[in-house]
Amino acid sequence: MVLDKSHTEVGTLSIDSNLLDIICCPVTRLPMEVMSEATLREVNLRIRDSKLVSRDGAVLTEELEQALITRDGKLAYPVQNGIPVLLEDRGIVLSQLEGV
Repeated sequence: MVLDKSHTEVGTLSIDSNLLDIICCPVTRLPMEVMSEATLREVNLRIRDSKLVSRDGAVLTEELEQALITRDGKLAYPVQNGIPVLLEDRGIVLSQLEGV
């Protein structure tokens, strides 16, 4: 896939960089970026083991196809069918990945 400089692509997720410039985390208001494939693999491993919960306390059961992460690396949000789901309750606190 050939993209111009206005797009960011990681894995199969392609997001217009202008969109990334304007969207932000609904909790912290920090800018977002595409989650790396390595972090996505780690998140999905924890989901398969039922060891990851969303901010509302629900145990995550569906692996993420794609995700956005705050630039400080503390919160992530799923991307479903190419659409970022930036709802507070759907956020994932990534400190859960520490101490594995």
